[in-house]
Order: sequence, then structure tokens, then C-alpha cells
Amino acid sequence: MAIGFSNIPADIRVPLFYAEMDNSAANSASSAMRRLIVAQVNDDAISPSVGQLVLVSSLGLAKDIGGQGSMLAAMYETWRKADPVGEVWCLPLKNDTGVAATASVTITGTATEAGLLNLYVGGVRVQSVVASAATAVAVAAALAVKINATPDLPVTAVAALGVVTLTCKWSGDSGNDISIELNRLGKANGEATPAGITVATTAMAAGVGVPDQVDAVAALGDEPFEFICMPWSDTTSLNTWMGAMDDNVGRWSWAKQLFGHVYSAKRGTLGTLVAAGQARNDQHMTIQALEPGVPQPVWVQAAALAARTAVFISADASRPTQSGSLPGVDPAPASERFTLTERQSLLTYGIATAYYEGGYVRIQRSITTYQKNAYGQADNSYLDSETMHQSAYIIRRLQGVITSKYGRHKLASDGTQFGAGQPIVTPNTIRGELIAQYAKLELEGHVENAELFAEHLVVERDSNDPSRVNVLFPPDYINGLRIFALLNQFRLQYDAAA
Repeated sequence: MAIGFSNIPADIRVPLFYAEMDNSAANSASSAMRRLIVAQVNDDAISPSVGQLVLVSSLGLAKDIGGQGSMLAAMYETWRKADPVGEVWCLPLKNDTGVAATASVTITGTATEAGLLNLYVGGVRVQSVVASAATAVAVAAALAVKINATPDLPVTAVAALGVVTLTCKWSGDSGNDISIELNRLGKANGEATPAGITVATTAMAAGVGVPDQVDAVAALGDEPFEFICMPWSDTTSLNTWMGAMDDNVGRWSWAKQLFGHVYSAKRGTLGTLVAAGQARNDQHMTIQALEPGVPQPVWVQAAALAARTAVFISADASRPTQSGSLPGVDPAPASERFTLTERQSLLTYGIATAYYEGGYVRIQRSITTYQKNAYGQADNSYLDSETMHQSAYIIRRLQGVITSKYGRHKLASDGTQFGAGQPIVTPNTIRGELIAQYAKLELEGHVENAELFAEHLVVERDSNDPSRVNVLFPPDYINGLRIFALLNQFRLQYDAAA
């Protein structure tokens, strides 16, 4: 009997009709590209989900887990502005040994006219009514009440003797990144401090500590996530995630094949960000630059970047993400944005960039921090984050085909004579399968040069292990259109034809 059955025995004698199902040739599914937000919860959060992976399906659930105004809730809300239907998981973390950041708003004088105080906390405006003849103590008290009545803010407020003290709702140095601004939109947009009073603000400061990223990585187990958003950019946190994603023992290793990419963000001057980029060399990490004047905190920017990338890559793993809008993020003031020369420097040193156009902050180029090979020489093989997603997509595609079609096959050498229905595979059979799959990938726009691929493809039976096939798979990834250079060789008038 040439046809190989999995369940119907060869020696059955009871008549008549028997059928078994075989789905090995029917699988055309692609793996779900799950999203993960790693974020802090408020210090007073009591959710049992802290430290554990949890599937979050609504903003209400995110607030229940992290607390209103928490980093986790803000990141989830931002994420859903760009990615409303993706499967989003959260890993809530606490910082039990940190110190919360604080700032102050000091009010002096007595109002000589009625008006509004316009205080921006992390880019969110809080408006407090100022009555004519109101004292500094009264104005401060009213502002504190208004802040505390806005539960989605990341701070709480206490007023005393004309001074409002703001305290981040969670402990850690991340709270230092919450911007405190007065009248950000200016008089032209109706924002001005009422006459008679003066308002002075200090920046959020003195926050100390970062949640333990070792515990965070351990909590992931072997769960696959394609887009991981992690807002901390300190060396210890980045090194922990670099180890988690490592090609040899981490999520990109042959033994795990979980893949994924980590997205973060960092605020700073050009010098600060270039120095940070020079200190990194990790193809599995993308760090987006923020100008100091961007009102939203780094975790909002990181979530917006990761969410937009998730939408684009899920639609087409090989298409560049440039120009993608980042809802929920405002630009720095025009005079404080990175120039083209500065963005060129950032991209040269492994820091991703964004730009503002058409009413949105947009992805400019989402590069990784990888810059050099093992010998310290310049290496652009892992320059763009899209290359990592493209690689993962192609590997998963081949994995699905091989495991579906040949998961329980026997292995024979090329030239072996066997019946057409036998579950036997040879190196040439696998070679043909890989070439066919490559042709499909080419039609879908993921690879190119199919003929050269077939020429360089090597499929052979292992000389020491007769049950093993070794493959040299040499794809030519299709590239994104990144640069368009045009020489405008103009003339004032063409010479008349002879």
C-alpha cells in the first residue's frame, strides 16, 4: 500500500467505508502578531495582575489594573488611538523601592481680574477659574482641587500657603519626565495668566528607581509577542531586554524562535541622545528621540510608535513604516525641533527619529540601535526595525509550511523509489517546497530575485544524522524606498533643433 495513513490500520477487515482527516496541505494561516505593553502602575494599585501577563481588551480594564492616571493606562489609551483592534497584552509593574517625583506651582499676588489658569501636566491641560480679587492661597487651593478632579492625570496635588505640590502617582525616575507648563498655547490662543497674580513652576524632579526588568522578562515566559513597548531607557533596563531578545539564548535564538522587537523612547538634547546611541548596539531595540520640548512623556511616545508600527507591520511585514502618524503626541515648539542635520546625526548613531507634518507627529525612520559588527566595523545589516519584522515573518512562514506538511514524514535520500502516496520527503522535495514558497513571497512583495535564490539554495541530508536535513536559505529581502535623489539639471532654454 503506497498511500500512508495516520490512523486507518492496514489490517482492518470490517467493511466498508472509512475516512480520516489530513489538514497538512490546507494550512494558510499566519501567526497572530501580539502586542505587549510593559508599564508601571500607581503605587496604590492593588490589582492581582501586577507582575503577570494580562490580556487587556478595554481602557476601563487598563485603568482598573494600573489605576487612573497610571503609566499603564496612558500607554494603553495612546495605543488604541492608532491600533484599535490589535491583541494587546499588558505586563503591569510596581517599583517598591523608588521615590516619587514632585514639582511645585507657586502663586503670588492677588488677582485684579477674573480669568483662567492654564496648567499643562504631561501635555494635558487643566483649567482653573480665578475670581477677581482672589488671593494666592485661594487660587492655589482651587487649582489643586481641579487637578485632583482630573483623575487621568499622572499626579496628585496638595495646596498650602499659595504653593501647589504635585506628586507623581507612582515611584520612580520616570515621573521626572512629566512636563509642567503654563499657558503652553500662548496669548494668541487665549491662554494668559490673570492680571495681579504671578505663577512660577518647577520641573518634576527627585523621582528615583526603575521597576525590576529581570522580573518583567521572567514573567513573559515563552509567550510570543511581536511588538514589545518598554518605556525605560536606562542602561540596566536596556541591557536586560537585550539579553531577553538575544540571538543565542534569548527570544531570537534557534531554541525559542519567539522573535519580536522592543520599542522605547528617550528625551534629550542632541548630545545626550547621540551619547546614548553610541552606548548601544542591539538590533532588537528601537529608541525614538524626543526633543526636550515635547509635552507628552516618553511612555506616551513609545506607545504611539509601537502601536503605529504594529498596524503597519501586521498589514505588510515588508513595507516601511515611515510617515506613519502618531496620534496622541504633540510636537515640540517649532524653534525647538531637531533640524535635518541633527536628525541625520541621530540616525547615524542608532536613534530613531520623528517629524511633524500635516497636523501629526510622524515616524521618520524607525532604525535599531545596531551599528557595528563583532569587530567594531560599521554594519548596516540590521539598520531598520522593519528588517527584523520581515525576517520573523519569513521564518514563521517557512516554519508553518514545514511543520504542517512534513511534521510526521519519513526522510529518504534523493532517488529513492517509493509510492506516490507515501509520507516520505527527500531533500529535493524540500528544495522544491522552499522554492515554491519563495515564489509566493516574491509575489506578495517580501523578497526578490527568485532565480538567484534558487541558485544559491542548499538543501542536504546531514552526513552524521540520517534523520536531519540542513538548509542554507538565502533570501533577498525586498527593500523600502528610503531615499529619492533627483538632479534638477535645468536649462533656461533648449537649443533649437538642428
